[in-house]
Amino acid sequence: MITDTGALASFCERVSQSDFVTVDTEFIRDRTYWPKLCLVQLAGEEEFAAVDALADGIDLAPMLELMSDRSVLKVFHAARQDFEIFYRLMGELPAPVFDTQVSAMVCGFGDQVGYETIVSKLARQQIDKSMRFTDWQRRPLSDKQIEYALADVTHLRVVFEKLRAKLDENGREEWVADEMAGLTSDDLYRFDPREAWQRIKSRNPKPRFLAILREVAAWREEEAQKRDLPRNRIARDDALLELASHRPKTEKDLANLRGLNKGQTQGHIGKAILDAVARGVELPDEECPDVGRSRQPTAPVGPSIDLLKVLAKLKSEEYGVAQRLIANTADLEAISSDDNADVPALSGWRRELFGNDALALKNGRLALTANGKNIKVVDL
Repeated sequence: MITDTGALASFCERVSQSDFVTVDTEFIRDRTYWPKLCLVQLAGEEEFAAVDALADGIDLAPMLELMSDRSVLKVFHAARQDFEIFYRLMGELPAPVFDTQVSAMVCGFGDQVGYETIVSKLARQQIDKSMRFTDWQRRPLSDKQIEYALADVTHLRVVFEKLRAKLDENGREEWVADEMAGLTSDDLYRFDPREAWQRIKSRNPKPRFLAILREVAAWREEEAQKRDLPRNRIARDDALLELASHRPKTEKDLANLRGLNKGQTQGHIGKAILDAVARGVELPDEECPDVGRSRQPTAPVGPSIDLLKVLAKLKSEEYGVAQRLIANTADLEAISSDDNADVPALSGWRRELFGNDALALKNGRLALTANGKNIKVVDL
């Protein structure tokens, strides 16, 4: 365990001489909007350590400098949440990076393969799952907690080396790079409160309804960030939908809504909610959200969706790559409706592997047939 800045600086200086460093984090988020970082595990090629992010007086700057050092590859598994933490600490993402979950999907280990599974298959080690839901904020950490945390980066070294060798053998480095480009886009981590409404499931596509929903969702997001509380502690999704539907104008109107409690209908909070509703009501028609087809229920497209799913599964098995990586359900629905759909499945390596055949199947130039337990593609 590293608990002071001097020891952290010395450790980071040493591991910066490695070609790569494996990284993982432990955090809690059940009572806050922002994830609270508790521990960072790092492993170079020769040594490893757990950094106590909650230690009194510790400055994480040496570690953040290592994350920015472009001469050292940073290796994560399922990096999305880790990236969110580092983006908030650094104002940018670690670079360069390698995600073993993404690479495992490209190499045929299935969809969103878990760390325990990939460690078992490639490192031939078993992870102790008993510490999975431990309290990482409690101090002191037990030896068992620290051992469990460090296993997340020590075994990852072996996993990385074996996946890198597989990618070198199958020539799919560009496939991984394509996926990593999306995962490392700043847009994923620089979240605009005015886009928060798009996370809320609604069946009402009317522009005015959505304009109000956008305003009240933005208010909730900003309030949650400011107070560092989970969104639902500020107001639940169903309360925002009720606000957009009923358009309250007064505190009395707010009090009549089922989704809000007394503390949310009075004082400065009640006024802020009413102001947000009013902004949505008064917005010019041309500035209201236009959901388009992406937010509308997909029109029935008949059995072509089922055929495309079979083709995607067939390609997944043939090429040893996770089916979700080739095309998800939204991609297949879009392709069924439009030959020129703007989806990943119709560009780059995915088009070569799947997209061209998907269009041919959809338009009657290709067929699928069964031969015993096997499905075969027939060129018409």
